[in-house]
Amino acid sequence: MTSSPSFPRVHIATDHAGMELSAHLVSHLTAKGYDVVDHGPKAYDAQDDYPSFCINAALAVVADQQAGVHALGIVLGGSGNGEQIAANKVKGVRAALAWNLSTATLAREHNDANVVAVGGRQHSVEEATGLIEAFLAEPFSNDERHVRRIGKIAAYETTGEVIE
Repeated sequence: MTSSPSFPRVHIATDHAGMELSAHLVSHLTAKGYDVVDHGPKAYDAQDDYPSFCINAALAVVADQQAGVHALGIVLGGSGNGEQIAANKVKGVRAALAWNLSTATLAREHNDANVVAVGGRQHSVEEATGLIEAFLAEPFSNDERHVRRIGKIAAYETTGEVIE
């Protein structure tokens, strides 16, 4: 399946604490029509090192977006914090930790976040699925103030210059 404006390609990664949620989301989102790419891990390992999985998912989101493909990412963990931090190390990624519907939708609407982080140990599967669906469905507002602010973040990321 190819991505479309209403159904972006979704890159997903997790650590061991989010594997059950990840498996559910891959199946659930695929059934809804999303093109889901699973970046791992493939097997449970309580000692896994999530940064590589999350960074690879984030790199794929950026590569797709640069190629003109509508793509978003999901990174999961026990809290989602470390996974969000790892994803945010990738140039061009704006990963947001969502813990309720408002933070999930505002991440897209105001910040044009392209990756969402969710803590698998913080929510039921149903709650987490709702957060992910809200994030994926929400468009960026394109409001001038948000575009301007995102531009300042991107400028710092690229040049190291803080624009007032």
